[in-house]
Amino acid sequence: MWESLIEIDQQFFKYINTSYLSKFESFWLFVTQLETWLPLYITFFFFLFKKLPKRLNLLAMAIMVIGTVTAIGLTDLVKNTVERLRPSNDPAMIDSIDILQRPESFSFWSGHTAVSVTVSLLVYLLLQRYAPTRWWQLFFIWPFLFAVSRIFVGVHYPLDVLVGAIVGIILAMLFYKIFKKSCITFRALDLE
Repeated sequence: MWESLIEIDQQFFKYINTSYLSKFESFWLFVTQLETWLPLYITFFFFLFKKLPKRLNLLAMAIMVIGTVTAIGLTDLVKNTVERLRPSNDPAMIDSIDILQRPESFSFWSGHTAVSVTVSLLVYLLLQRYAPTRWWQLFFIWPFLFAVSRIFVGVHYPLDVLVGAIVGIILAMLFYKIFKKSCITFRALDLE
């Protein structure tokens, strides 16, 4: 069964990676760079600082940083345990796919996806609680483009991206709960 899932994942990867959208190489290379999204991270910090109550904004920023570091660390741990080759490094795939990058690390799961989903969902949840608006939903464009770009540049399979997104959702929910429990603790301390 595992072999069938891997084969389906590889075929789906080839389909996406070599589709018409893969012709926009410059766009995908731009989107997949961490530096491209630095202004968005700064924007996240700005909104958390401005929209959350003063005594909670630093806690929210710290939770976001800890969530990011946790997603990165967990991703590295799993990648080095599972050791799945990236499509760009798999001898069986190289001749039949478009490759725009060749990182040497392993593939499963996508750290770019896990981190971007963790951060976006966590910031969304925090801002929805204290400054509700539909505009915060635009934050999810980032993890979607970021995740899809990893397939188009040839470094992740769809399953890597899907699992990375699930991990990101779980981590965001976990750290949001930690934030809420911390708020309750702070309120209790204020009452003493």
